[in-house]
Amino acid sequence: MDIDTFLSPELVVLGLAAASKAALLRELARRIAPAAGVAAPVIAAALVAREQLGSTGLGRGFALPHARIAGVPRCTGLFARLAAPVAFEAIDSAPVDLVFLLLTPGEASGGHLAALATISRRMRDEAVAAGLRAATVPEEAYRLLAKARPSG
Repeated sequence: MDIDTFLSPELVVLGLAAASKAALLRELARRIAPAAGVAAPVIAAALVAREQLGSTGLGRGFALPHARIAGVPRCTGLFARLAAPVAFEAIDSAPVDLVFLLLTPGEASGGHLAALATISRRMRDEAVAAGLRAATVPEEAYRLLAKARPSG
């Protein structure tokens, strides 16, 4: 599965400001709602519920919040580079500055696991992560995510 099947250039945000993890999840929900076809409060509630099961902060400054939501027609992603890192209760306790949000249909089968694995592999690639942190325009970040192939 390729990231460009669920991420579009319009859903890449650089310099997103958020004062806290909760504020970040609300802002991500607001920004993805039109593409997902579901109201932002529904998305935010699903993200908060998922985070209560355990943080999606995967370490090295990266978080992968995700949720299955009834009414989402297909896997839909949003990438954000934060203006300033946010505490996210990540596994390494480091704050997060790169966030990839993934929403999947409520009745999704294993496709969502493949999408999560694809994103995780891409973000573990140190060259991709460095490029995302250095990108000056959203299109550059999109190309890194959608076209780069993970090493190893």
